[in-house]
Amino acid sequence: MPTVLVPLAQGCEEIEAVTVIDILRRGGIHVVSAGLDDTPVHASRGTVLIADTTLDEALKQSFDMVVLPGGQPGTNNLKDDTRILALLRQMAHQDKYICAICAAPSVLATAGLLDGRFATSFPGALGAFSKVHLQNTAVVEDQKIITSRGPGTAMDFALILVERLAGKAKRDEVEAGLVR
Repeated sequence: MPTVLVPLAQGCEEIEAVTVIDILRRGGIHVVSAGLDDTPVHASRGTVLIADTTLDEALKQSFDMVVLPGGQPGTNNLKDDTRILALLRQMAHQDKYICAICAAPSVLATAGLLDGRFATSFPGALGAFSKVHLQNTAVVEDQKIITSRGPGTAMDFALILVERLAGKAKRDEVEAGLVR
């Protein structure tokens, strides 16, 4: 069974975090949500999320994919966490999936993973990174790096992640159950 890590930083975008976790789990994928510390996560709109574990505990495991929710100040909290940057570089070195939505692709850029790559993000989030080939579409895939624009694209993003990890038939099954 594929395994996915979703780090939850204080101030993350709750639609993105919960949609990704929910859709992946509907697809039969093992998802571990991990707080940067052991406190409840206060998301960007005030929703309180309880992570499955802490990042330190999660990092003892191996994952097939990492997915970063965006939002502010969640994205900045991810960007400032050296464990996250090291994890992203390690996943890239191991040719595993690295995914980010909304402002979180800027964390990938900060880690040096988007230079010369195609990506998308929340408008303006990647503006300071001139080496990124910015696209204006809901979801962009460049090899095993998958990015998306924001809360409104979270379901499309999550369904593509299911397809990459569990196949088109599983994605179609999950999507049919959502009555889209």
